[in-house]
Amino acid sequence: MKLTRRTLLAGTAAAALAGKSQFAFAASPPGDVVGKVTVGYQGWFACAGDGAPINGWWHWSQNWGQPPSPTNTAIVSWPDVRDFTATYQTAYPNLGNGQPARLFSSYDQQTVNTHFQWMQQNGCDTAALQRFNPTGGEGPTRDAMAAKVRQAAEQYGRKFYIMYDATGWTSMQSEMKADWINKMRAYTSSPAYARQNGKPVVCIWGFGFNEANKAWPADVCLDVVNWFKGQGCYVIGGVPTHWLPGNEDSRPGYLDVYHAFNMLSPWMVGRISDIAGADHYYNNVNQQDQADCNAHGIDYQPCVIPGDLQSGHRRHGDLMWRQFYNLTRVGVQGLYISMFDEFNEGNQIAKTAETSGWVPAGSGIRALDEDGTACSADYYLRLTNDGGRMFKGQAPLTATRPTVPMPAAGAGVIFYEHVDYGGAAGAVLAKGNYSRAQLQAAGVPDNWASSVRVPAGWTVTVYAEDNFGGQSWVRTADTPNFVALTPNANDQLTSCRIS
Repeated sequence: MKLTRRTLLAGTAAAALAGKSQFAFAASPPGDVVGKVTVGYQGWFACAGDGAPINGWWHWSQNWGQPPSPTNTAIVSWPDVRDFTATYQTAYPNLGNGQPARLFSSYDQQTVNTHFQWMQQNGCDTAALQRFNPTGGEGPTRDAMAAKVRQAAEQYGRKFYIMYDATGWTSMQSEMKADWINKMRAYTSSPAYARQNGKPVVCIWGFGFNEANKAWPADVCLDVVNWFKGQGCYVIGGVPTHWLPGNEDSRPGYLDVYHAFNMLSPWMVGRISDIAGADHYYNNVNQQDQADCNAHGIDYQPCVIPGDLQSGHRRHGDLMWRQFYNLTRVGVQGLYISMFDEFNEGNQIAKTAETSGWVPAGSGIRALDEDGTACSADYYLRLTNDGGRMFKGQAPLTATRPTVPMPAAGAGVIFYEHVDYGGAAGAVLAKGNYSRAQLQAAGVPDNWASSVRVPAGWTVTVYAEDNFGGQSWVRTADTPNFVALTPNANDQLTSCRIS
C-alpha cells in the first residue's frame, strides 16, 4: 500500500474531522520525504580485520588503532548483535551473561542489509546516509558505504539520500560541489534514491549553527544551497533548533539561507530530556516553525529523538511517543528520526542490549531496562513503526503510547503490509472478532495485509468483506505470502476472527 496524493488529501480531511491537522499546508505532495519517516543513518562503524580501507575501530573507540575497551571507547550504548553473521572481538570484559563482547562492522554488507531489513519491517521509509568531509583518510570507507547502502536500499525496498554533514569541512564550498558531481550524483540513477517533487533529494547539515567548526559566512552557505538547487535537487537543510528567531544555537543573519531550502529539519539532540521539554517545544517552537514554513512554501521535517539512553532520558518510550504525538498535531510534512545507529550519543533506535546481561560486565553502560521497565531489543524500532502510522493517519491520534515495551511470547496475531513480514506491522491482536473499523484502529488498513504471524495453536479466519462476509481463508500457522493462497488473498483482508 503506497501513499498517494489522493490518500493524502483523504487523510487530511479525516484528520480535520478528528481535530488534528495532518501534513498541514504541505508545500509539496507526498514523495520520498514528504509524508514519510526518514532515519538518520551513520553507517560509520568499522573494526580491525573487516577489510575496510580505514583499517581500524572507526567510531567504536577513541584510538581507532586499538580495540574498544572501558578506557578506550567512543560509545555510550551497546548494540544487540544477535542478527549479524560477523562480529569482532573487543577488549571489553565479557558480557554479563558470560558471552564475549563483540561488535558489528558497518563495512560488512550483511550488517547494512540487516539494518535496512529492520527499517523495512518497522515502517522506516527513507534513510539519510551521513556523509562527512570525504577528502581525507575516511573518504574511501565513506565511498564504500554509499555503495553498500544503495545495495541494501534496493534489496529491501527502502529509499536513501545523501546527507552532507559540513562540520569541520574547511573547504566545503568547493569540495562538496565536486564530491556531488564526481561521486555522489551517480547514485541518483538508483531506483532506490529518494526523490521529492520529481527531484533527487540532498540534505546539507550544519549551516548557521553557532559553533566554531561551522563558521561559514551566510553568503557561502546560500551559494551552496542555490548551487544544489541549480543542479535540479530538492535540498533539505539540517538547521539549528532556533533557526527562526536566529538566536541560541543559531547565528543571526542566516534566515535567507534557511528560507532557500526546500525543506527544513531542525536539530533536537540534546535539547529535551523529558515530556515537559517536548511540550515546551511543541508550544513555543514547532508550531511557529510550521507557520513560517507554510508562509514561505517550505516543507517541515522536525527531528524525533528516542532520548539519551545512558542519561536516563527515554522514560521507556514515553519521551519519543510524546514527540510523535505533538508533531502529528502540528501537521508536519515529514519526520526525521535522530538517529538509527547513533550508539556514540545513545540516541539509537537500532536493536540495543535489553538487560545488563547483554552489556560488558562492569562497563557502566545502561541497557534498555535501565529504569526498571523490561524492553525488547527492537522496542524503539517498533515504537517508530507505531509513531509513523499515527503520523501518516493510519492509526488514531493518541497521547497514550500503544507500543508494548516487551511483548509476551505468543501474545497474538500480527498482520504485515508486505509479504515475508515486511513493511509496516499492525498491532498485536488478541483472540476475538475484528470488524473493518476495529482492524483500522489497530493499525491494519482495509485491503492492506500481505502476510501474517499466527501463534501456535491459534486460528485466524480472514474475510474479504466487513462483518465476516465474503471469501474467507483459514490460517493456523505463520503465512509469509498471501499471494500464494488459493484464491489469492493479497490485499483482501477486511475483517477477521481470531480464536
